[in-house]
Amino acid sequence: MAINEPYKIEILESIKEDPITIYHIGNEWWDLCAGPHVESTGNINRKAVELESVAGAYWRGDEKKPMLQRIYGTAWENEEQLKAYLHFKEEARRRDHRRLGQDLDLFSIQDEAGGGLVFWHPKGAIVRHIIEDSWKKIHIERGYNLLYTPHVAKADLWKISGHLDFYRENMYDQMNIEDELYQLRPMNCPYHILVYKRKLNSYRDFPIRVAELGTVYRYELSGSLHGLFRVRGFTQDDAHIFCLEDQIKDEISGVLDLTEEILLQFGFSKYEVNLSTRPEKAVGGDDIWEKATSALKDALDDKGWSYQLDEGGGAFYGPKIDLKIEDALGRKWQCSTIQVDFNLPQRFDITYVDSNSEKKRPIMIHRAVLGSLERFFGVLIEHYAGDFPLWLSPVQARVLPVTDIQLEYCKVVTKKLKANSIRAEVSHGERLPKLIRNAEKQRIPLMAVVGPKEAETQTVTVRSRFGGELGTMTIDDFVSRIKTATENRTSF
Repeated sequence: MAINEPYKIEILESIKEDPITIYHIGNEWWDLCAGPHVESTGNINRKAVELESVAGAYWRGDEKKPMLQRIYGTAWENEEQLKAYLHFKEEARRRDHRRLGQDLDLFSIQDEAGGGLVFWHPKGAIVRHIIEDSWKKIHIERGYNLLYTPHVAKADLWKISGHLDFYRENMYDQMNIEDELYQLRPMNCPYHILVYKRKLNSYRDFPIRVAELGTVYRYELSGSLHGLFRVRGFTQDDAHIFCLEDQIKDEISGVLDLTEEILLQFGFSKYEVNLSTRPEKAVGGDDIWEKATSALKDALDDKGWSYQLDEGGGAFYGPKIDLKIEDALGRKWQCSTIQVDFNLPQRFDITYVDSNSEKKRPIMIHRAVLGSLERFFGVLIEHYAGDFPLWLSPVQARVLPVTDIQLEYCKVVTKKLKANSIRAEVSHGERLPKLIRNAEKQRIPLMAVVGPKEAETQTVTVRSRFGGELGTMTIDDFVSRIKTATENRTSF
């Protein structure tokens, strides 16, 4: 207080249990530090320290609080580790989805509309369309029924679900419509329960699986918003399974298989898996918690996936599995989650009729594979550094004339490609070397070069962004090879 350090006082007042530790250099300078500490600054390798940047930052990420200056720095054991870290940082900067999103015209977040609200541009939207189509196809094959539900509902629905009690700070203000209060949805779960409740279900109907690409809205402080990774409106690949107690393991196994199938499509094969068990405060009896937790463990063991056990780290309403994917830089991203829920079935009083004609409570499983389409798209951009594989690329082939004399034939080629569901376009008006450079800068996987000879023989000379010249081929052969590569998720 004597030296006017209000921020440190605020931190001190917020520490209730942890030990408070202080770091000092002689008697000249001291500060709060959670540690670990070194005995002396002489123990720090001066060649392994780097001050990186200075930036403004709201105190505790709240735009209503003062703006401070934040100094970013890093320290390592030796110079080699520092160089490796700086190389990693440079590579991460090169892959930054916010910069690539702008350079490749994939998406934007516009101040006129508000922070944290994503505009999907045509090229980004076509990637989303491909992801959604693949997602829907797999889910239908796996026995899910697809849903579409409203973006708002009466506030009373969120009272029943408990969100107004436990999640209010992440929800937007309510709207008054004809003297009734309505709420933008922060979750999809209550809607899926209402669909379940529309009729009396029998034990013979189980398992019941419903899935939705449902857009939700959550309030985030402006200081915490970050590209596609932290937004205020996003679409979850949400699904809920209603099942019997003895079906839990099989359903969890099915979700794990589905998760692996979807993630492998995008090249993610390394996962970190965590299993979280019952916390001190929880709903539901010991027996059902034990049965559900055992089912999760057995499903993971059968899958052969190693996992870390987080004792007591589960939600109050049930045990859960969280899965993080590893990208090309070795970074881990939280995507998939599987949660058993004993709370919402009780809150909404959902039941089924068992074999003895008695009403019983079903088990509810929440699950998401990609998590949020916006966040997953950001991860994809950084994982591929904007170089999407052929099957996912917004433009698969660009047709390039040597001179404008070949332009009409280029349009014929492009029309045939599009007729075969290949995403293609013509680019002209520049010299060929510049057209090729532009296509490469835009991360176009394939270029079909057309000169006088190609126009005369009804062929194209194909150039790959990574493979260079691939030779001359007929249009039909070009189409066939693109379609085969797309269907098999392979390169050209």
